[in-house]
Amino acid sequence: MQMNERASKLPFAPLLLIAPFFLWGTAMVAMKQVIPHTTPLFMAGVRLVPAGVLILIATAFMGRPQPKSWAAWLWIALFALVDGTLFQGFLAEGLVRTGAGLGSVMIDSQPLAVALMSLWLFQEHIGLWGWLGLALGVTGISLIGLPDELILSLFSSSTPYSPLSTPYSLLESGEWLMLLAALSMAVGTVLIRYVCRYADPVSATGWHMIIGGLPLWGISFFSESQQWQNLVVSDWMALLYATVFGSAIAYGLFFYFASSGSLTSLSSLTFLTPVFALLFGNLLLNEVLSPVQWVGVCLTLVSIYLINQRDTLARTNQKVAVAEQNNTHSERSLPEASGKKLNPVSLSIRKSEPEIMP
Repeated sequence: MQMNERASKLPFAPLLLIAPFFLWGTAMVAMKQVIPHTTPLFMAGVRLVPAGVLILIATAFMGRPQPKSWAAWLWIALFALVDGTLFQGFLAEGLVRTGAGLGSVMIDSQPLAVALMSLWLFQEHIGLWGWLGLALGVTGISLIGLPDELILSLFSSSTPYSPLSTPYSLLESGEWLMLLAALSMAVGTVLIRYVCRYADPVSATGWHMIIGGLPLWGISFFSESQQWQNLVVSDWMALLYATVFGSAIAYGLFFYFASSGSLTSLSSLTFLTPVFALLFGNLLLNEVLSPVQWVGVCLTLVSIYLINQRDTLARTNQKVAVAEQNNTHSERSLPEASGKKLNPVSLSIRKSEPEIMP
């Protein structure tokens, strides 16, 4: 991905670019043990409000400017509503009603929406390689998240797989909530471009997490119960990790990079989130990856390469096409005699023969 000049000068810039998606993936692993012991909206608020406070404390030490104008606060409020309240609310409620695999596929398909909006709003070039990479990415996360029986049934003539007999039933799960969460995240990724015209992107990220998280706690207070009574020490440690690393650091870095550079390339790295979640689930929770999931991991990595190198690949193809065109043109321009090409061997022999004087 092409980073802006300011971001590219940061130490370990490539690692920092991947860090948000690594932290989101590992935070998902940490949250697996917490979800059965708490309520969704309370957990969503915990991931936002304390993280926003931490970001604002960091901006004070860094000397970053705070929002001042009415335009800045209006854009931050809209940013908070879409990427804070709506995204985290839809995501938390959707995870309760949706299988984890299908939910991951839906939420991590948002790079497609980001690419379309970036093409429309900012005229970002996607090209053939970019669209191919996006298609491979969606295919990869589908192989990772969807049940193997469903994938294999597409290539088998046996009894077709029926989602209505499993937890993935459209009648009982919250797929539409996950789609709304993915769309909210995509819109939030695009909104940061407008927010940073009036406010510092890191400060705006902190404020939007606080403003967006407070309504979630308010709704939780009136509609949920037993939010924290069943949490044990390990649950609080997992919440602490998800708040500090999976929210404060991850969102701060993500929206810092999203404030400039290619949104399509940055959002494509979201495909890494389920990959990290699977790998660390395998290491820490002894979850075993199936062969279908390993194929999905490989396709996901290939898709990220294609999207982030799409301009380089396009220039390479263009150079090859120009070279082939030049070779074809030079072959057609060779001198011809009597409608036939002259033999270069005979030309050299004739040139070496002595001239006969009359």
